[in-house]
Amino acid sequence: MSRPEREDPRYAHEAVITLNTPSHAISGRTSNVSRGGLCATLSESIEVGTAIEVDIQLVFEDDLQSEPLRVPARIVWCTSLDDGHQVGVRFLPLGSEQAEYLTMFLRYLGDDRGAEAPKATTSVDDRFD
Repeated sequence: MSRPEREDPRYAHEAVITLNTPSHAISGRTSNVSRGGLCATLSESIEVGTAIEVDIQLVFEDDLQSEPLRVPARIVWCTSLDDGHQVGVRFLPLGSEQAEYLTMFLRYLGDDRGAEAPKATTSVDDRFD
């Protein structure tokens, strides 16, 4: 059985995130990011369907971080994982400026920067073909 093609390539990358819910903020790290959303590990669960704003920051050498990119999103799944939780986040429609910044962010993840790359930049899809 062949795997259906994804609409957007996913990039295995550990970025710092903050999920801003209506009641509080939850910090975590991504395991992959795409144009459509991300997968992240958090210390606490979050209810499926929760509307959030997610701040995403690239992590560079020496733990330096980029300015946060804030995008509207929704939690599409949440599951227990070891000592925490893993969540799937779907980005909601973006304004033109947000879309431009997200495109630049993903372009950075897709660049072949060798030793200058912030962490893993391989497309998750490429690993499973």
